[in-house]
Amino acid sequence: MSKHILLGISGGIAAYKSCELVRLLKKQGHSVTVAMSRAAAEFVSPLTFQALSGNPVLAETHGGGQGGNGMAHINLTREADVFLIAPATANTIAKIAGGIADNLLTNLAAARKCPLAVAPAMNVEMWSNPANQRNIARLISDGITVFQPAEGEQACGETGIGRMPEAAELADLLPDMWTPKLLQGKKVLVTAGATFEAIDPVRGITNISSGRMGMALARACRAAGAEVTLIYGQIQTALPAGLAHAEQAVSAEAMYRAVMNRIGGQNVFISVAAVADYKVKNSSAQKIKKNTGGEPPLIELEENPDILASVAKLPEPPFCVGFAAESENVLEHARAKRVKKGIPMLVANDVATAMGKTVNRITIITETGETAFPEIGKRQAAQAVVERLAGLL
Repeated sequence: MSKHILLGISGGIAAYKSCELVRLLKKQGHSVTVAMSRAAAEFVSPLTFQALSGNPVLAETHGGGQGGNGMAHINLTREADVFLIAPATANTIAKIAGGIADNLLTNLAAARKCPLAVAPAMNVEMWSNPANQRNIARLISDGITVFQPAEGEQACGETGIGRMPEAAELADLLPDMWTPKLLQGKKVLVTAGATFEAIDPVRGITNISSGRMGMALARACRAAGAEVTLIYGQIQTALPAGLAHAEQAVSAEAMYRAVMNRIGGQNVFISVAAVADYKVKNSSAQKIKKNTGGEPPLIELEENPDILASVAKLPEPPFCVGFAAESENVLEHARAKRVKKGIPMLVANDVATAMGKTVNRITIITETGETAFPEIGKRQAAQAVVERLAGLL
């Protein structure tokens, strides 16, 4: 969904990160207008943001443009769907918290009609300063979204909390601001990625799952207001930001233990991970050597625990959503799997159009009917699953 984003940049060294943020937001299909404080323009040239955004940059309170009536602080926020200040310095945060409007960014904040978010960026001591924490609390109580800063090495040489979130993280989190909260108050556990069953220390049995569908579902649930726990195996994509908990479990047994440890109190369980049905019974602690001219080693298999079926059989199970990746007779096998697992909802897809790909063609199967979708991106497929899930809940 394309949005018009107003990006405010205050005077901090993290302003350089906002260049990449503009690029990522444009890549998502959004239009971006940049407004800069005078101090911000000393870190990055307005011409840079103009080239990246494709729109004029406003850097003065009464700098003309935006209709030519000298009311940019009014016009800009009327045209925007979201106003994000990134980086937001301690000074800018303090002024907005106190209702002060003495420069372009604070005027925009005071005159806005659209939602406002800030991405703080400051020294660790400034972040933990009691006055700053009071200001952050005031912003949150006023309904302003605060994207919490990251921990790490800072430009001043110190280490701690205060780093502006990376551009990719902000681009990931920003759509949450306009996504309907269909799962507000729900706790969702998602499994994702491929499991790996060791044959010896360097070889194993796995599959071509990239983890993209599971990550897309974790993002979609988070955007819909859920508290998301993610258990993941081997993946070929980045982890979503803003999760309640994320941990890696490489083997099927490890994933089973991780899920059972976390399933208590969950409202929904979405089993997207491509879990190996079998593990190696006679795995070797040492690398198996090639026996030249002899017989290949015999690999014995034994069945792995069925994570989805185990969760569905709990005394008070969460609402379970399964996935079925099939290579033939997709719907027939998927329908049978839903009944066999004893779950209310299952998503069927063909391995040829799903595993390892960025797109998917899904059919959502429930007790009351089926809904098929054309080939779409996995983000869109995840949104469709969440909408159907919310309706059933």
